Amino acid sequence: MSHSPENIVVVGGGVAGLATALRLAPMKVTLVVASPLGSDAATGWAQGGIAAAIGDDDRPDFHAIDTLTAGAGLSEPHVARRVAAAAPEAIDWLVGLGTPFDRNANGSLALGLEAAHSRRRIVHADGDGTGRVVLETLAKAARACPSIQVIEAVRATELLLTEGRVAGVAVRDREGRVTALAARAVVLATGGLGGLYASTTNPLGAVGSGLALAARAGAALRDMEFVQFHPTAIAAGADPMPLATEALRGEGAKLLNARGERFMAEVPGQELAPRDVVARAIFAQIAQGHGVVLDARLKDVERRFPGVVALCRANGLDPARAPIPVRPAAHYHMGGIKVDDAGRSTVPGLWACGEVASTGLHGANRLASNSLLEALAYAQWIAADIAGEEAAHSAVPAPVSPRAPSPARAEIRALMDLKVGVVRDAANLEAAARWLGELADRHDDDPSLVALMVTEAALRREESRGGHFRADYPLPATLARHSETTLDALDRREAGEVRRVA
Repeated sequence: MSHSPENIVVVGGGVAGLATALRLAPMKVTLVVASPLGSDAATGWAQGGIAAAIGDDDRPDFHAIDTLTAGAGLSEPHVARRVAAAAPEAIDWLVGLGTPFDRNANGSLALGLEAAHSRRRIVHADGDGTGRVVLETLAKAARACPSIQVIEAVRATELLLTEGRVAGVAVRDREGRVTALAARAVVLATGGLGGLYASTTNPLGAVGSGLALAARAGAALRDMEFVQFHPTAIAAGADPMPLATEALRGEGAKLLNARGERFMAEVPGQELAPRDVVARAIFAQIAQGHGVVLDARLKDVERRFPGVVALCRANGLDPARAPIPVRPAAHYHMGGIKVDDAGRSTVPGLWACGEVASTGLHGANRLASNSLLEALAYAQWIAADIAGEEAAHSAVPAPVSPRAPSPARAEIRALMDLKVGVVRDAANLEAAARWLGELADRHDDDPSLVALMVTEAALRREESRGGHFRADYPLPATLARHSETTLDALDRREAGEVRRVA
């Protein structure tokens, strides 16, 4: 494994990691991925597309307004405007790399509609295969880029610090060998934490490991309690759950309960209400004992949504003939490593991009198809920031022994679904925090630590806002505030030294 301390290490092989590595060219980059490049990344499962205000009736300002509305008071206005303005160039960059986006008969990019968007602005590829197509394009470009060295089948286990600055990363291969990679900068692009939940649309390896890496290095994490539950995961027994894209509802698919009632008919926005609203409505039906289905028997559904149709048929369903059973599932984490406008964390030498980062874009509830866009926009800004920084040279400390996997993975997933899910309350959150705290003390593994940070943040937020709903505090607080978590503060709370505040 050849490596130079002049290199920049990027951890993660989804759209965030690949785009950052490519934008850093011609600087030398070591791209660390846990699986073969192009596989097991949540990007490849993204069905909707990339939001971009490029239609004749659209403007970035409109896109920013929709983002702020969905964010329920916690999206940062300047971030929303900046990312929305960057979207057209991001699409052009992908087109320049050869991404085969879907087009209209006149050659213009085809634009779809998703929930909480006021315009048709979702750029897509292969119908509902956008994430897969974009991932394949970026992976091909990365393999062809002479400045990128790809190291596959290794996991980052520790950020290596010298004098308070991240100066490298330790990685472990499948044989258990640990190697220290010195670096002038480290970019975490490790994705989300949906795999902590028993009901999830994410790869099962998405357990927030990047969040744990950053927390142990002293980085501040923000808004950890905000988990978005996609309303329409396909309830057919698969783990992880296949996704029935929101674009189906954008094209007219309807939600029905077991009595055949269209229970979203009187809700503002109906089936295209914000995701948290739809998820809670479906959750309420299920809690009352009513199954929920998505009637997606649309014209040309097989041609327009080949991915969903294939997923359904692989699980014994035929959406062209019968409605799809659905339920909410953990889908996206709005919180993450707190970063500034250049993607810098609170620890020198460490940047974060994509779902692992909290940029201020998504707030309390991510607007559909803003996630790939955010990663593409920040990849460019991170690369520019690193290029403008003078390289620091420090001795890299030896890594510690890597942590063992959690022996209670299944129990954590069941607990998070039951007590830290779509609807929360103090009693369930306190019980979850006690159990997870004891588990984290015994094993100090990533899943228990990250699950505990989510639970503690949810317990402290005594209001309902966006993706975070408290049955015991069903209204939003007067003032919208971000939450912050550090490992040191979490340890002190666990020791009872910090009073819980709203």
